[in-house]
Amino acid sequence: MSYATALSGLAGASKDLDVVSNNIANASTVGFKSGQAQFADMYANALTTAVTNQVGIGVRVSTVAQDFSQGTITSTDRDLDVAINGNGFFELSQNGTTVYSRNGQFFMAKNGAITNADGLQLMGYAANANGTINTGSVVPLFIPTSDMPPAATTKIGVQFNLNSQASVPTTAPFSATDGTSWTTTTTVPVYDSLGGDHDVNLYFVKNSVGSWTAYGTTGSPPAPVGPNANGNLGTVTFDNSGNITSPSPASFSLSIPNGADGGATTQPLTLDLTGTTQFGQASGPTSPPTNDGWAAGELSRYSIGSDGVITGTYTNGQNRALGQVVLANFTNPNGLVNLGGNIYGQTAASGNPAVAAPGTTDHGQLQGGAVENSNVDLTSELVNLITAQRDYQANSQSIKTQQTVDQTLINL
Repeated sequence: MSYATALSGLAGASKDLDVVSNNIANASTVGFKSGQAQFADMYANALTTAVTNQVGIGVRVSTVAQDFSQGTITSTDRDLDVAINGNGFFELSQNGTTVYSRNGQFFMAKNGAITNADGLQLMGYAANANGTINTGSVVPLFIPTSDMPPAATTKIGVQFNLNSQASVPTTAPFSATDGTSWTTTTTVPVYDSLGGDHDVNLYFVKNSVGSWTAYGTTGSPPAPVGPNANGNLGTVTFDNSGNITSPSPASFSLSIPNGADGGATTQPLTLDLTGTTQFGQASGPTSPPTNDGWAAGELSRYSIGSDGVITGTYTNGQNRALGQVVLANFTNPNGLVNLGGNIYGQTAASGNPAVAAPGTTDHGQLQGGAVENSNVDLTSELVNLITAQRDYQANSQSIKTQQTVDQTLINL
């Protein structure tokens, strides 16, 4: 029986060596989780045998448990590298079957699909053309390869200070080409329905303290954009504290004549003057003008936020959500089956995945432009390697000793 006992020890030590060697081999594998061989003793079934007389018959490997503790995170500056900081796994589609991984090294395929090195597609919530994320279903994620279409401007905003100490212009009536007929001016860019850019020139003419007239023109020669023939938008008034009192709300309606995109119709616009003041300091904009339109743009780069939202940055200065990465969490991660290639499969022991956006409930957050390193501690593994080698040698010695005893009996 001692032969069988020693052989089981050899098998257990060999298995331990396998696990330690695998940990060492994957010390640089992104997202790898180290394993540990766990053992249980074995006894023969003998119900009539007294407990104090039982002798074990060896050892067996009860399980190879994986350590799912956090690995260190290293910055890579790659747009599609992403690390999980906390609980959870990426969901990947493998020929229609969902598998799971902690390796966040992703790439963009020629059709825009986000995949890992083996071509498995990253799963998450898709976004529509307007950047609205649909959290109703988890689908393979794609980065759109098409350009962002233009959007015509419908609203422009200007925050301006009008100098309360400015003089009333010496020339009347207003003329956009005569600088002595207006007090101050600014230019706001707008876009037509085809993405063409145009300038709306705004002028303010002081009537008296607390009263100003706004005018608007576009093009060259200047064409009026106001409701009146000369570009008059209306009167702007202020209280004794320098705050705007009219119009209320602080906006004017205007339009670009003859269709800024070359069409036959006009392009209506709203001018928002909210925040405009009349203080005793130089006239001019107090913040950059706002514009809700944009030109056509190409995708220049993308990034993944801590909440998993993939944001695309376009050459027209616009940002748009392209999708959202989700995480799957398991009650018993050690119940997952390791499929190789840095992926795991669900089993009855792992339970069903709880799928949610990063940062919600007990799901970790993401860090874009970074990867999670293997959590293998090389120093500890080298010590474990020596221990496993010693165990193997000791069990070999048990066999040698039993062989010597047997030879003694034969020689009697």
